Amino acid sequence: MTDQPLHSEFGFTDDEWSLLVNLPQAVLTAASAAESDSTRRTMAENAAGLDAIGAGRESASPLVAAVAGEVVQRTGDPDAGEELPVIQPSDPEAMISDVLHRAGTAAKLLAGKAPEGDTGAYKDWLLKITEQVVSAAPSGGFLGLGGETVSESERRFRDELSHVLND
Repeated sequence: MTDQPLHSEFGFTDDEWSLLVNLPQAVLTAASAAESDSTRRTMAENAAGLDAIGAGRESASPLVAAVAGEVVQRTGDPDAGEELPVIQPSDPEAMISDVLHRAGTAAKLLAGKAPEGDTGAYKDWLLKITEQVVSAAPSGGFLGLGGETVSESERRFRDELSHVLND
């Protein structure tokens, strides 16, 4: 019996699996980059996003559970207190545009190769990651008081992601 890569069980090529596995963390980073925040807020957003990624391991969808397991294996386990490094892209708009493009590519890939339940679960999971990140730390305000729970730019990213995933 040979050890086959996990993605072959789902019928994906190496490149397709890489897209699906790398996208959740990219969505986390893009959602965080949608609003320029302090390092403390960005760390809170990363922690919330990593928790949402990790929660995917408990998904009823075998695809989401497998992808989440591989993401956590690569990035760190939030249940073990591991944290992602804070990534602040030099060009947030270009990075967000790239993530939205990759999300659209992933949605089309899943629609053509995955069962409808897995496709919907993966898309929902990406949107949950986004919601956790953009809701993690209010933007604006003073000394952590006041401000918006979800800023206009975060709302715009969330809405654009939802649109490309469900287009």
